[in-house]
Amino acid sequence: MNKKIKIGNKIISKDSPAFIVAEISANHNGDYNRAVETIHAAADAGADAVKLQTYTADTITIDSDLPYFQINEGTIWDGTTLYKLYEEAYTPWEWQPRLKEEANKLGLECFSSPFDFSSVDFLEKMDVPAYKIASYEINDIPLIRKVAALHKPIIFATGVALPEDIELALKVCKEEGNEDIILLKCVSAYPTPYEQVNLRVINTLEEKYDCIAGLSDHTMGGVVAVGSVALGGKMIEKHLTLRRADGGADSVFSMEPQEFADMVRDVRIMEKALGKPEYVLTDTQKIEHGGSRSLFVVKDVAAGEVLTPDNIRSIRPGDGLHTKYYEEILGKQAQRALKKGEPLAWDMIV
Repeated sequence: MNKKIKIGNKIISKDSPAFIVAEISANHNGDYNRAVETIHAAADAGADAVKLQTYTADTITIDSDLPYFQINEGTIWDGTTLYKLYEEAYTPWEWQPRLKEEANKLGLECFSSPFDFSSVDFLEKMDVPAYKIASYEINDIPLIRKVAALHKPIIFATGVALPEDIELALKVCKEEGNEDIILLKCVSAYPTPYEQVNLRVINTLEEKYDCIAGLSDHTMGGVVAVGSVALGGKMIEKHLTLRRADGGADSVFSMEPQEFADMVRDVRIMEKALGKPEYVLTDTQKIEHGGSRSLFVVKDVAAGEVLTPDNIRSIRPGDGLHTKYYEEILGKQAQRALKKGEPLAWDMIV
C-alpha cells in the first residue's frame, strides 16, 4: 500500500509525517471568540488541521425523555438526555464558515463531521477538503454513500464499529468510486483507560483494509499518540480546549494547548528517531566503528617469541587485526621485536 491522500495542501502517505488534527468539538463552550482562540492555539501548538462537528440536536436525535434517549451508561454525561447534551455541545452553523476561514489564514486545514444530509450539503458549500465520519455513524449507510459520492477523502473513526460495519462502509465508498479512506483506531470511552487502547490494531487496519490508518485518541496525555506513530499511524486526532478547568461537554478528556504542543513536539521527535528500516550506519557511526575492538600487542615481544594470551589481547581501539583471527595467531612467532601498544598486523607474524 502506497496510497497518497491529499487533504487541502497536505499529503498523507506512508512516507509523510503524521497529520495532526485538533478536534474543537464542544470546547468553545458556546462562545465564538473562544472557538477562534482555540483555533489559534491549535496553530501555535503545531497542528495540521482543526476539526468541527456539524449537527444540531434535532439533526442528530430527537427531543425525548424515553429510556432510549437517556444517558446512563457510566459516561461523563450520565444524567441527561442525548438531545440536551447535543443542544449544549453543538457548534452553531453560522460560525463554521468563519472558523474555517480563520483556520485557513493560519495555515491549518479545516474539515468537519457531518451527521445528516443537511450538514453534508452545508459543508459542501463551505468547500471542506475532507469529511470525518464518527464511529456512531459508521453504520449510517445513506450518509456514507452521500459523502463518498463527493469524492473527497473520508476519515472513519472505528470506536464502536464491528468489523462488518467497517467492511460495509468501505464497500459503499468503493461503489461510489471513492477509495481515499483513512481508518482511525478509536475507543469510545471518555477518557479512555490506557489498557483499552490496543494500539496494535493500527497495523491490523492498515493491512486488512489496505488503507492509511491512524488514531482518534481520547486518553489523557500524549504518550499513546506518540506510540501510534511508532506503529505507523499517519493521522492523530486529539480534542483541544483552552483550559479544562473552564468545563464543557468534552473538557474532561481534552488537551490544553501546552500539552498539545508537547505532543506535537514528541511526535516529530519520534518520526525523526524512527528513520528507515534498512540497517545502515550513519557517518558518525562509521567513524566510531574505528573505536571498536581489535588485536594489539600488550607486552613487549622479542623477535621469534611466541604470541600468547599474555602478550596479545583484544582491546579498544580498532586499528589492529580483527578479533576473529585471535585463535589463529596464538602460537605463531613474532617476525620482529614488537612493542607494547602496537596494533597487530599480518606482517608482524611468522
